[in-house]
Amino acid sequence: TGHLCDFHFAPTKGNLENLLLENIDEKYIHVTGNTVIDALISVIDKQYMFENNIINQLDYQNKKIILMTAHRRENLGEPLRNIFKAVKKITEEYEDIELVYPMHLNPKVRQPAMEILGDCERVHLIEPLDYVPFANLISKAHIVLTDSGGIQEEAPALGKPVLVLRRETERPEAVQAGTVKVVGNEYGQVYDSLKALLDDPNLYQEMSNAINPYGEGKTSDIIVSLVKNIFK
Repeated sequence: TGHLCDFHFAPTKGNLENLLLENIDEKYIHVTGNTVIDALISVIDKQYMFENNIINQLDYQNKKIILMTAHRRENLGEPLRNIFKAVKKITEEYEDIELVYPMHLNPKVRQPAMEILGDCERVHLIEPLDYVPFANLISKAHIVLTDSGGIQEEAPALGKPVLVLRRETERPEAVQAGTVKVVGNEYGQVYDSLKALLDDPNLYQEMSNAINPYGEGKTSDIIVSLVKNIFK
């Protein structure tokens, strides 16, 4: 479809470079950021009340909330168990940590989650959340652990460091910007990376304050302005 288009609104410079490799004329490409950040910011409410009472009752002032999503097919089995064991160890060692894990519906995710994390005092296994409550939970979290894709763009927009529970990512710009770190799915890698982020305030601030390469939530306005200018 790219070759059928007259205008290209690329989220990042890396996307622009990919289009150039496709022999798209640079004069038709505009780097704008990603509209997903606009959508995210539009639903964040500091006074947001969750339907899930477990989330509502968390002590966001005095506790560090870790939000985790983990369900990708390549992590099923031993990798997922490694991840769960690592975060369990962290919650046992840090009394000011609360971990929230919206569990995927896949039984191959739920069974090891319940087995390893089900009895952990400061781990909250909850049902999957819709977009708006999940976005607001990101905004209240201290750190995000994920093997998902879009969260790697969304969480940094809210100043939340992201540890990617995979060996690779489709968001290389986030890694280059320093908002995201790929830590893999081995026990030691996950444990050490999370511990470092909890223990080192400078590392945390460095990731938290890094500029999000996917924009500041003004992408829609930029695109509208460009379209108006093109057709004026």
